[in-house]
Amino acid sequence: MRLYSIVLLLVVGVSLNAQTKMVKGQITEYHVSTEKTYQVTGVVTGWDGRPVKDVRVMIKDGVGTTVTNEKGEYAITVGTFDKALWFYYPSMKMVEFPIRFDQLEINCKLEKDNRDYTLQKHTRTVTPWFDPNNDRPKTYCNPVNIDYNFEYFNHSANKGISCRSTADPIIVPYKGEYYLFSTNQSGYYVSSDLSTWKYVFAGFQRKPNDDDQCAPTVEIFGDTMVMLGSTYKNLPVWYTTDPKSGRWKHLAETAILPHWDPSLYLDTDGKMYLYYGSSNEFPLKGVEYSRSTFRPDGVVRDLLSLHPEIHGWERFGMNNDDSVSLKPFAEGSFVTKHDGKYYLQYGCPGTEFKVYADGVYVSDQPLGPFVCQPSNPMSYKPGGFVLGAGHGGTFKDNFDNYWHVATCMLSLRETFERRIGLYPAGFDAEGVMYANTAFGDYPLYAPTAAEDHVKGNFSGWMLLSLHKKVAASSSDSIYVPENASDENMRTYWAARTGQPGEWFSMDLGAEKEVYAIQVNYYEHKANQTGKAFDIYHQYKIYKSDDGVNWELAVDKSDNGYDVPHDYVELKKPMKTRFLKIENIHSASGNFALMDFRVFGKSDGKLPAPVKKLSVSRDKKDSRNALIKWDKVADAYGYNISFGKEKNKLYNCITVYDNTTYDFRGMDKGAVYYFAIEALGESGVSPRSSVLAVK
Repeated sequence: MRLYSIVLLLVVGVSLNAQTKMVKGQITEYHVSTEKTYQVTGVVTGWDGRPVKDVRVMIKDGVGTTVTNEKGEYAITVGTFDKALWFYYPSMKMVEFPIRFDQLEINCKLEKDNRDYTLQKHTRTVTPWFDPNNDRPKTYCNPVNIDYNFEYFNHSANKGISCRSTADPIIVPYKGEYYLFSTNQSGYYVSSDLSTWKYVFAGFQRKPNDDDQCAPTVEIFGDTMVMLGSTYKNLPVWYTTDPKSGRWKHLAETAILPHWDPSLYLDTDGKMYLYYGSSNEFPLKGVEYSRSTFRPDGVVRDLLSLHPEIHGWERFGMNNDDSVSLKPFAEGSFVTKHDGKYYLQYGCPGTEFKVYADGVYVSDQPLGPFVCQPSNPMSYKPGGFVLGAGHGGTFKDNFDNYWHVATCMLSLRETFERRIGLYPAGFDAEGVMYANTAFGDYPLYAPTAAEDHVKGNFSGWMLLSLHKKVAASSSDSIYVPENASDENMRTYWAARTGQPGEWFSMDLGAEKEVYAIQVNYYEHKANQTGKAFDIYHQYKIYKSDDGVNWELAVDKSDNGYDVPHDYVELKKPMKTRFLKIENIHSASGNFALMDFRVFGKSDGKLPAPVKKLSVSRDKKDSRNALIKWDKVADAYGYNISFGKEKNKLYNCITVYDNTTYDFRGMDKGAVYYFAIEALGESGVSPRSSVLAVK
């Protein structure tokens, strides 16, 4: 709606020779014109057509200003760098008008402003399905719902782009709780249940262009938590006995090794080791490390290098398909000791690829020699909504269950735009290490007791939102509503504004039983960099049987937290056909959604078992194979499980919208076993018989 009217008259004969100068202010610099100046003149009237005295006329983003006289006249000097004028008078709408240097007489008509500019306060409403005062989910859904920091303004690869990111995570149990550390977060996170995380601010940044504890490592020495970041330039070693306070002190002034992606490991005999390296040229390294001086206590050893000519999954590229651009990177060392053996985990081939994975080598000694575990990679997720599961760490929960936390690829706006995933993990009876990523981006149960992680923690709630009919209040250019129902983190819908009232709706096609909803925001036209505590998301979700009459289902209209991947577990199943999310407050930029994901159950039979699974191995390169199968009615996707032993199909590939998969992640010459199951809104089909592929 037009809020004001402007009359323009052409003025000629303006001189164009000149200069400008910068003036130093107390806080910042600003420009004023010395030469090459112009005069803008005009008359300002009110809504009744009468001249208005004392209207403040200002140069936008500048210091030049003047006021109108009794006749409403003004004259103001501007320079070529000045872009717009502001007109302000109490109780009238402020006007902004661009400056054009071939039209320098601007007559402005002001209108009344009856708008209430006070921030609206919301009272949260408890509904039968959600209580905002008692939100204690028993499940979680990847990506982990933390307030991913906006990258720093001076990030070397991210000039002028506003996007969130973190990576290289580790989770450390400490006094019954879990602490999550990751790259460039200006702090870390704490949780009591692995489902809900609270942010703790702790700044470690030295210079604006430096990383803030990039890929940190953390180890526990009794009651003391010790942390060390990646460095080539002598970072200090930090410690605390009260991590919830965010206060840390120096344990050592410098740790001298050029350790990028470090990993400290304290062995059961009291000896400490440092593992490190991030390179596509040099091997990962390890050394015994002094607990008192944080200096090497022995010779630095080369531990492992990549062998992409043998291991297909170690090859560079989005689908292990690029052997030209760069060699693959080995990085992200992490050691877990189990039954007397040392499991050295490492990430490859590149954090910007969906095939980003963690492999593992095994040894009887902390510094090797290490032997490649035949069942590799141990953490792998090349399909689904969340992609990638590399450069992470493994830990035990309070119930003695193993978990693996890892980096997820996004790389939409910037190469190092990433998220975090958390997966059940473990060791089988023969000591094979695995991470269970099947249904790794569906609701998973948080641990409450000892579990069998080979079976996983899947809640059984199926995806109900894939490719459903959607609508929205508006769309900004190509960012259409369908992008928010395609199970693709790298596409998104964006409204034209971030104002309250923008909405997105979905037709589930029939009445379904909804158990949980994941609201995945994206930073369309955001202008935030770094960490700030006034960033938060507020919204309401409504349900409807007919798409016309709406009932409030979830009220987060007074939420004060930054929740870019907000996960809502309902108190009880909600039967509905239509869902709508209404924006109350956007964190930064436009109201935009990667995906509005809905989980639950649909009536009907399970999908039929998949038929005619075939794996055609490339005769010229046995690292590659084309996997095919017949389409199953009522199936929206498929899980392909594979491994090197018939009863150890630990890895999983999720496929939507297709009945083929180009698989390039096998070891040359090795025998593999495959099976497949169909995914439908009513559940999961029986798994197919296992197929051996030589």
